[in-house]
Amino acid sequence: MTLSAPALSDRVDAAVQAALDEKRIVGAVIAVMQDGELAHMKAYGLADREAGREMKTDAIFRLASISKPIVTAAAMRMIELGLLSLDAAVTDWLPDFKPKAPDGSTPTITIRHLLTHTSGLAYDFLQPETGPYNTLKVSAGIDGDITMEENLSRMVEAGLMFPPGASWLYSVATDVLGAVLMKIEGTDLDEVVKRYIAGPLAMTDTSFFVTDAARLAQPYSNAAPEPVRIGDGHKQFFVPGLAPINLGTSRAFNRSAFQGGGGCMNGTAGEVIRFLDAVRGGGEPILSRETTQAMMSNQIGPLRILFDPTGNTAFGFGGSILLDPGASGSFLSPGSWQWGGVWGHSWNVDPARRTTIVNLTNTTLEGMAGQLPRDVQKAVVGG
Repeated sequence: MTLSAPALSDRVDAAVQAALDEKRIVGAVIAVMQDGELAHMKAYGLADREAGREMKTDAIFRLASISKPIVTAAAMRMIELGLLSLDAAVTDWLPDFKPKAPDGSTPTITIRHLLTHTSGLAYDFLQPETGPYNTLKVSAGIDGDITMEENLSRMVEAGLMFPPGASWLYSVATDVLGAVLMKIEGTDLDEVVKRYIAGPLAMTDTSFFVTDAARLAQPYSNAAPEPVRIGDGHKQFFVPGLAPINLGTSRAFNRSAFQGGGGCMNGTAGEVIRFLDAVRGGGEPILSRETTQAMMSNQIGPLRILFDPTGNTAFGFGGSILLDPGASGSFLSPGSWQWGGVWGHSWNVDPARRTTIVNLTNTTLEGMAGQLPRDVQKAVVGG
């Protein structure tokens, strides 16, 4: 059942207010679209607690992995235009990118492998401190100021965790994809995204660099009795027993660091939901319906993603695909397309209900993987 907008907003308000009252988050902007129309858009709490700055609906957030579906969509448009193909080898554009598999061979990594996180690449925070990505300091793109060329070189030296196509592992693959797109276009990734996605959708605040610092939300990390302020050098533990995620707030202003397609973009809730709902609605004006249907379909066959122990989540292009909502405790429909961002975000696209939800908070990990995303999801579609 689709809720009326007033009822929907009341329920979302209650869900977010509970998170604020319990000091699980500091602030948020929540947006919901139904049938292509904006059903809810509201700011909550504070953008900067110490400064007493209220959150506003046009607040800019560090998007983290919400960058991935945007860069993925740019790649899909370039595929539609014949500029690259899913089964093309990465070395067609990056000839030195030849990381070795565990058996010492140098397998072919394709664009499809990058898009689906089946390349054998990894992330530093999904390895122990002694793992190759940490000893070689392969950047996840959320801190630091190394160049793309240096990070690619470190990835090659670290090697692959498994042969391409053999498994699923969340990784720096979208950063490598971005490097391919830049090579094809002969420009930086910010311009590639503007050319194919942000420009056509008038996403004027979506960029790899923040120019309006007064609107940028200050990030926080869950702690008791209240979230703690994040600055440069913050270690965010994510998977028990593995290395932390290295977060850096100044990265959003650093024009010398590589533009990582996997996690370096910044933007607003209004622009993120405009993009995601365009994909849900068939792609106009950025992609064809055939392409958007592929993005929201299982592209990894029987493989399953690392973060769902129930085994009910596959991966499409740019986000995961929910196979069995009941078994996962989700309120969404089968086939829903979704993901999040480590700075405190989550998004859900439910094609069956023609509904898109965007939660941008300034508090990790609650806003990405805590109670709030489930409560908002239930408020929107679980009534």
